[in-house]
Amino acid sequence: MTTTLSKDRLSVLIEESDYISRDLSWLKFNYRVLDQAKNEERTIFERLKFLAITASNLDEFFMIRVGSLYNYLDYGKQRIDYSGLREIPFRKKLLLESQIFFKDQTDYYLEAVKPLFRQNNFEIVPLESIHQKERERANDYFKKFIYPMLTPMVYDGYHTFPVLMNKVLTFGVVTKALKGKKEGKKLSFVQIPQNLPRFFEITRKDKIIFVPIEQIISDNISKLFRNVSIIAWNLFRITRNGDFTLEESDDIEANFIEELQSKLQTRKTGRVVRIELIGRENKWIMKTLKDRWELDDFNIFITDSESLLDFTGFWQIVNHPEFADQQPELTRPVPPLSFPSQKPDNIFDALKNQDILLHMPYNSMEPVLELLEKAADDQGVLAIKLTIYRLAKDSRVTSALLKAAENGKHVSVLFEVKARFDEENNMKEAKKLQKAGCFVIYGIGSYKTHTKLLLIVRKEGKRVTRYVHMSSGNYNENTSRLYTDLGLMSTNEVYAEDISEFFNVITGHSRPNYYEYLITAPGDMRNKLIELIQTEAMHAKSGLSSGIVLKINSLQDKEVIDELYLASADGVPIKLIVRGICCLRPGRQGLSDNIEVISIVGDYLEHSRIYYFHNLGNPKVYGGSADIMVRSFDRRIESLFLIVDELCKQQVINILNYNLKDNVNTYIMNEDGNYREKGHEGEELFNIHHRFFDVTIDEIWDVRLFD
Repeated sequence: MTTTLSKDRLSVLIEESDYISRDLSWLKFNYRVLDQAKNEERTIFERLKFLAITASNLDEFFMIRVGSLYNYLDYGKQRIDYSGLREIPFRKKLLLESQIFFKDQTDYYLEAVKPLFRQNNFEIVPLESIHQKERERANDYFKKFIYPMLTPMVYDGYHTFPVLMNKVLTFGVVTKALKGKKEGKKLSFVQIPQNLPRFFEITRKDKIIFVPIEQIISDNISKLFRNVSIIAWNLFRITRNGDFTLEESDDIEANFIEELQSKLQTRKTGRVVRIELIGRENKWIMKTLKDRWELDDFNIFITDSESLLDFTGFWQIVNHPEFADQQPELTRPVPPLSFPSQKPDNIFDALKNQDILLHMPYNSMEPVLELLEKAADDQGVLAIKLTIYRLAKDSRVTSALLKAAENGKHVSVLFEVKARFDEENNMKEAKKLQKAGCFVIYGIGSYKTHTKLLLIVRKEGKRVTRYVHMSSGNYNENTSRLYTDLGLMSTNEVYAEDISEFFNVITGHSRPNYYEYLITAPGDMRNKLIELIQTEAMHAKSGLSSGIVLKINSLQDKEVIDELYLASADGVPIKLIVRGICCLRPGRQGLSDNIEVISIVGDYLEHSRIYYFHNLGNPKVYGGSADIMVRSFDRRIESLFLIVDELCKQQVINILNYNLKDNVNTYIMNEDGNYREKGHEGEELFNIHHRFFDVTIDEIWDVRLFD
């Protein structure tokens, strides 16, 4: 009875809060990703891909968000979630909701996805169901490749508890000496090396068979424990806290890389926040693990023995060359609307006459890469300045910068080596650039550099022209084919002056009084956005036209949310397109009656950020890298850029217009924080992930978001 009352009280607290929990909202987002796996119009390989993405998302969620919560719990710090719950009851609520998602994900795989494998010419099967000769091949593979790599690690009175790796499949094995020995049972651990494929592949005439690698190991596990009796074993996988805060001083040059490398090691030894287990648990193994890591049943995620641990392993099937012809082909990008119809001899000439707006992946990132590569060779180019957050492997960006440095140009790169989970690759690339003579800055103090800016200085006769590129997305040619992003290329001197000043702030010790076209963080971004919201509210109160449309990844900052609530109360129509986390409650009577929230999840990852303020019919429209989050305003170096070119601005207004019209990929957020599909009953299908490839200049000029 007490438990029921407690649950009711917690539910009431959550429902009464004016804000949605960031973490509970994130789980709702992963359900929308799971919906993509449930879409029966997708191929089986696309559905497996989305299952793999949900699993990868959940891993990161536990490493970062649940890990962050445990930073409070483990060190006795107080925390009140947006839902109104304190840290201890919130932990139970969050883990319980995560358990429900985990079960829904697994059940759908077993009931709806796995039965389709055979008709698609592959299967995932247990070892015992394959033919005898195939089993002999599997055992031979174990003998030659797997066995030499395995290392049993015993834990007893003579051996300390081993360091078990994050996100690695691990056997816990209980053994007992044979008769005549006095010693009792012991617990050993065997980790499956990460460089082994997830499945052992068998090619038959009509299909490919995938045998989970752990089944081959379990069938041969006695070879690792000779002359002892194996009583029981469990296969499990742990997730460790990967949330850490870098506390750099202002003077970070000398030991910064070493410090970061040491902190990366904490990801390998950070506290355990989740154990995934397949099949029936051995109580002694699980008690040992729970006691060791101070966990309880909320942290234990048990999956059916017919299922698998770690759905990210599906990538081996999705990317298998045998199924390449069954993968949907990416649509070829189309030329940007603002690009000259008669292609000029080089990109420099094109930019002198017209700003160019790039809308990826519908447009290619090629103009930006061409600009960098031309600049690396061009004799007139004096300097290149660039911020880097995430790079592609074998990056053309890095190659161009190296070539520019070799050609004697001044190259300044602000390299964010704290880009989550890309730290090691970024450090390697940064060292390569530094060795070539580039001026490399490894982040700015405790701030993470998330802004995406490029500045090229070129001598042209007796004058100097500055070429700029500003973007919501990374300088990564691979993700530019998969993420929707916004980029603006220009020779507008106001942009150039603002960006030059901003680089001086980043790389030196300068504090400009004013940017004309940029809004930057940390500093004034939150306040500037609040001013823009308040202006719309003032217009609405005066009976004038008003409106706000925001397209962002996440909405979490309370101060901005509160201003949106006030603007709604003053009569401002507000339309929010928020892909992931949304802590604002839409449509609550007396609080947010005039606010609508949608989320778009589909073929492409929605990554662009657009801020539209009606401004009495002369809209102010910004693009950039920043979301409405505390970290974006206070702990990151960010920028938003005002779009002043009329053609480019109208393109961006139409991007918002199309997003609001979509009825294929759109979810509508309810007041309670749940989402429902918008649907298209009785309407023509409008899928933005298709329609943006066909947009024309003629159709965008008359688009208006508000009267």
